[in-house]
Formats: sequence, C-alpha cells, structure tokens
Amino acid sequence: MTRRSWTLFIAAGILWGVPYLFIKIAVEPGGFQPGFLVFARVGLGAIFLLPLAIKQGLIPEAMKYFKWILLYSIVELVGPWYFLSSGERHVTSGLAGLLIATVPFLSTILASLLGDHTVWQPLRIIGIVVGFVGVVLVVGLESLRGHNSKSAVILILLAALGYAIAPLMIRRKAPTLNGLAINSVAMVCTTIIYIPVGIVQWPTKVPNTSAIWSLIALGIFPTAIAFVVFFKVLIEVGPTRASMVTYINTAIAVLLGILVLGEPLTLGIGLGLPLILVGSYLSGKKKVTQ
Repeated sequence: MTRRSWTLFIAAGILWGVPYLFIKIAVEPGGFQPGFLVFARVGLGAIFLLPLAIKQGLIPEAMKYFKWILLYSIVELVGPWYFLSSGERHVTSGLAGLLIATVPFLSTILASLLGDHTVWQPLRIIGIVVGFVGVVLVVGLESLRGHNSKSAVILILLAALGYAIAPLMIRRKAPTLNGLAINSVAMVCTTIIYIPVGIVQWPTKVPNTSAIWSLIALGIFPTAIAFVVFFKVLIEVGPTRASMVTYINTAIAVLLGILVLGEPLTLGIGLGLPLILVGSYLSGKKKVTQ
C-alpha cells in the first residue's frame, strides 16, 4: 500500500477504535437504551454528513443506487449497531473487540466465495493469522472466561458478519459512488428506520453527563468522520484488506481502556500490540488486484 493508503488505514483504525469505550459508557446504568443510542448516533451522523453531500452535489447520483444503499444501511448500520450496543451491556469491551476482529476472516471467505481468489495469497494469510494472535494476546484469555451471556456473543458475531458483508456488497454494486454520498444517505435511512425505536426508548430522565458526551462523540467521530475515511481506504486498497482495520480498532480500544478507564497494562498487551501492527502491515504489503 502507498503512504496515503497507510495514513488513511491508520486514521480509520483510530476512529473506529473509540466506539467500544463510548458505547460501554453510554449504555451503562444511568445512560441510554441500545435502540435509542443507535437512533441518536446515526441521527447526529446524518446531520453532520448530509449537508456536506448536498453541497458537493452528490445526492442525485446516490439516489440512482438507492436500493443498494438502503440494503447497505440495514446490513452495516441498522443491525450491527444495535447488536453491538446490546451485546456490550453483557460482555467486556475486550471480548467485544476480539469478536469484531473476526471481520477480516469473514471478509476473506466471502470474497473468495464471490470469486476473488487473490485474497488467499500467502503473505496476506500470514498477516491475518499474526494479527489475530495479537488480538487474542491483547484482549487476554480472561475476557473469554469473563462474559456472562452467550446471546450477547452471538449478537456481536452477527454484527461482525454485517461488517464483512456490507463493504463487499456496496463496492460491487456501486464501485464508483462517493463514500460521503453512500453514508449520508445510509444514515438518513437508518435514522428513519429507528424513529419508532427512538420514541419507545426515549429516556424518561436526563442521562448522566458521561453518557451524553459519549453519545455526541459517537455521532461525530466513529460515525460521520470515520465512514468518510474508511470509504477512501476501500477505494485505495479494496474491501478485503480494508477489513484488516479491525485489528487496529482493537489495539486502540485496549489503549483507551488503559488510559481512560485505568485498566491494567498486561503482558498480553505488551506482546499483542506489536503483533497487531505487524499483522496489519503484512496483510496489506503485497499489491493485488481487487
């Protein structure tokens, strides 16, 4: 990958490393219900992105692909964000990060089934394996023992499956469509779909300050800004290698846990973070045709 590709890749990883922390804070007692959190998060994202897309004249072209953007919004946003928000009420944020780190595996398998056999190049497979080993070390085996809800694990794995399917689908059906156009329309669609849920789960009392600020941060950084950056990564390196950003996500999530929540710096973290970075580098080093 080029220097520009790596810059965008790392930026997307950082931006998508913060939701685990913000979601955990936002859905804790005194905060928001999962459905309302998704409604407000995508609503803020739409408010931020839609004017930019309109100003750039991107909406008319996007509407030509409306049915695919609607399907994309369901697979990428409507389902996964509810699954993740609900799941994080019952599992550790570390386990959630580990489960989402299955996205590159799912993406590789799906791409292969769709006829892209370049995903099985040895260097890329080594990168996937090394990165996943790093994720396991970072999260720690205690996370696997610490969850208390199998249904929550299943929900988060369903979110990972959605994250793997959606980019592959939209880049095949609308390969030249601007990422800002796609996600501004998708967030409007998701907001509309979630209106009934938002009304039903509207807070009966004012949530705590931490939850409110977490919601605002979710709407701006890992929602509006991150999707624009990620679609630039998709264009630069293709959907399969772009999915490797989940390894960076997990590393950032763990670091935020240490710095913000005071979680301990373990041996697993010290060994795992370098492996995540090496795995991400190897998985994207060899130039292939997507």
